[in-house]
Amino acid sequence: MAVKQSTRRRERRRSTRVDAKLSMRVEGAHEGGPAQVVTESQNISASGIYCTSSHFLPPLSKVMLTIVLPKMPGQKRGQELIKTEGIVVRCEATPGRKPEARYQLACMFADIDPERRERIEEFVAWRNLQALHAALMPARRRTTAGTKAAKKKAVPARKKAAARPARRATTGKRRTTK
Repeated sequence: MAVKQSTRRRERRRSTRVDAKLSMRVEGAHEGGPAQVVTESQNISASGIYCTSSHFLPPLSKVMLTIVLPKMPGQKRGQELIKTEGIVVRCEATPGRKPEARYQLACMFADIDPERRERIEEFVAWRNLQALHAALMPARRRTTAGTKAAKKKAVPARKKAAARPARRATTGKRRTTK
């Protein structure tokens, strides 16, 4: 009997990644000379970044990456520029796309200092927590709404309260104590 292989792709990356549209610049050489591509990332991890490019950049070529990380809540510093060297891992043509997004470009960070790598890891963790929280919110609302509806059905009708004696009328003047 043949063993059925899983149709799910196995994650090969060591670092967690997150979908994020971050402003960035890629500087490298292509067949027409030096290229400077201003683009937006598709996802990022502590080990690399994925984006679209208007130019073909050959795999295994060195590039300079500049990434704009936004300010995260609870942090004193504002948005931060991460500048590092990268190596093109993959550059594939995307047929039928706009000229500014003709290629899918994957770059691995080559020479990133530990502080900047940690900053990217913090950003990835923060964004993944946001995504998890957003995914759980509709489920919480459904659960809460369902619970409220169940409680309404389970509560028996109240009996009419017995008539209470009328309260004593007051004159509106307050007593003051000395």
